[in-house]
Amino acid sequence: MKRIYALVGPSGSGKSHRASMVAVDKGVETIIDDGLLIHYGRIVAGHSAKREATRVAAVKRAIFDDAGHREEVVDGLRAIEPEAVLVLGTSQHMVGRILTALGLEAVPVEWIRIEDIASLEERRLAQLIRQSEGKHVIPAPTMEVQKSFSGYLVDPLRFIFRKKGRQVEVEKSIVRPTYSSLGRFYVADTVLTAIVVHAARQVAEIARVSRVMVQSSQDGVYIQLDVTPAVPRHLFSILREVQEEVRRHIEFMTSINVLQVRVEARRISLDA
Repeated sequence: MKRIYALVGPSGSGKSHRASMVAVDKGVETIIDDGLLIHYGRIVAGHSAKREATRVAAVKRAIFDDAGHREEVVDGLRAIEPEAVLVLGTSQHMVGRILTALGLEAVPVEWIRIEDIASLEERRLAQLIRQSEGKHVIPAPTMEVQKSFSGYLVDPLRFIFRKKGRQVEVEKSIVRPTYSSLGRFYVADTVLTAIVVHAARQVAEIARVSRVMVQSSQDGVYIQLDVTPAVPRHLFSILREVQEEVRRHIEFMTSINVLQVRVEARRISLDA
């Protein structure tokens, strides 16, 4: 690796929002931000500090305090062998800790302050949005971010600007945690079960839904359900349609990733 570009500024000042544009300006395709290693817009390693429940845990995640997390990102850097990396941090000290943790402390660093690329009004607006709406920006496309942010609202954010006479499009994501100033919102498994039953019944050939099991994890949910179909058409096509309806309803209504939907036809209705 030939060079590190370090973008520093207070939390919530708009660093992640401007990271992709800084990367384009410097000709960098690899970004390290809040515990994630992002290469050509794809999350190749790491875990986001924005998923942590406390500020202390988020800081530890961002500086790669956990050995397993640290090794995963080091291995990712070895695999992609970037010539340069853009590293985001709240201070030079924090960036220094990140570089030391990842074994990059000997690489020359070019420092970029958020004050040099964003006006005072822009920085104040970014902090107001963070404090009042809880919005965070991740410099990666929404399809990439959604894989790691089950249960969060993720919206795309696209910018088009000109760089040396050519048009450049940058995509990033706005992540909105499912909590407010009054507390955190949870979707209970009983609610997910009710959604599954409702979704399965949208398939005309399903006579009954007899059992639903929901297993939740940090990355999403695993769902198993038993159905009783009437059979005017091929059974497998009915079950595939149930799978798709369940996945679509859960992800649309809750923003929770559906990792697996297992549908079993235990019996067939003869009433239809």
